[in-house]
Amino acid sequence: MLNLDFTQRVVIDSSQLDWAPSPAGGVLRKPLAREEAERGHATSIVQYQPGARFDRHSHPKGEEILVLDGVFSDENGDYGPGTYIRNPPGSAHAPFSENGCTLFVKLHQFSPRDLTSVRIDTTRTHWLQGQGGLQVMPLHEFEHEHVALVKWPAGERFQPHRHFGGEEILVLSGTFRDELGHYPSGTWIRSPHLSQHHPFVEEETVIWVKTGHLPIPS
Repeated sequence: MLNLDFTQRVVIDSSQLDWAPSPAGGVLRKPLAREEAERGHATSIVQYQPGARFDRHSHPKGEEILVLDGVFSDENGDYGPGTYIRNPPGSAHAPFSENGCTLFVKLHQFSPRDLTSVRIDTTRTHWLQGQGGLQVMPLHEFEHEHVALVKWPAGERFQPHRHFGGEEILVLSGTFRDELGHYPSGTWIRSPHLSQHHPFVEEETVIWVKTGHLPIPS
């Protein structure tokens, strides 16, 4: 198991990790959290080299993808950079990439009741005004779970706050900061239930963020 103690804060600069092979030739991974080698809960950065493909397979507890670069494909379509995808529990597909791509992938983490299929091209979706100078692009919500992109203008500071049900961030561009450190593009941060911080940025920064989805200790 890797990084499955959800009471602990985890910070990983994925640019510093080496690529590891997967069962499919030409598909490489940087594991961030993982239950078992090829099954169960997993969060990874995944690279498809040109022409790489996986055999058709199912996702018993769902699959969540953000295309970071290149074009990701399956029998249902082609998904360019910035596409956000949710394949619900029980779905199946045969993914591939003709010219290569890089993905942020989360597996086996859906509620069995969260059955919505999602395809959002974030490069063509309008930003909404958030708190302060923030701009927000909602991507999905189910019960307590909320997923969005957040754009921080240069010099923005947010009020100190707690995360009920935890918070997970992938820095997509710029450098995200708080009183605990600074996190360049490619950094993955997972903060536990009721964790607190005081985030800010110095340059324009875009993050993928999910809140409310981590286990709440009894």
